[in-house]
Amino acid sequence: MGQRKASRDGDRKVGRRALLIGGTVAAAGSALLARDELARLWWRTPGVEKPREAGAVDYKGARWVAASDANWRRADRPDDFGIDMVIVHVTQGSFDSAVKAFRDPGHKAATHYIVRQDGHVTQMIRELDVAYHAGNRDYNERSVGIEHEGFVDRPQDLTDEMYEASARLTARICARYDIPVDREHIIGHVEVPGTDHTDPGPHWDWDKYMRLVRRARTTPA
Repeated sequence: MGQRKASRDGDRKVGRRALLIGGTVAAAGSALLARDELARLWWRTPGVEKPREAGAVDYKGARWVAASDANWRRADRPDDFGIDMVIVHVTQGSFDSAVKAFRDPGHKAATHYIVRQDGHVTQMIRELDVAYHAGNRDYNERSVGIEHEGFVDRPQDLTDEMYEASARLTARICARYDIPVDREHIIGHVEVPGTDHTDPGPHWDWDKYMRLVRRARTTPA
């Protein structure tokens, strides 16, 4: 996923950068800069790389397939951007076509997860990174995006297996980031300001979905 190897003297270089950052802060007289903000500056300093495990997933049982680096932005959420939202999408195509699109650097968009009609979950972007999925930068930075295989005008595509698998996934995300299980924090792509998308569409059963998420939220993982 576009990672660079840390240099052998990385600790020494980081130490110098820490001094530079600290000196800049002191020179500006910014006594109000919090420790978490310093940490945010630290990891964004050129040459500093946080360790990533290749193929690691955030949701147990998900299969990892990496999206193109062009379709997401490296981040350190929730330390740099808080996560307080899940955004529901429908692919307007097959599962395979969605995976292919998200691996294509020319597509310029991808979600963190895709849920297949049989309930299989694939993760393509780590939750700590910002996926280009909402069509709104602020919403991208604060959300996890979940695609669902199917078409918005075909209610038969929205299977029970998909609803249940997606609800368990959303419940785990909400638990991990302390996101309230309500319709202010679990929304459809159509509800994102400035978007021209209509998914998950008129056949998405929000009452059913939210009921399943609440049930899964109270069930031990």
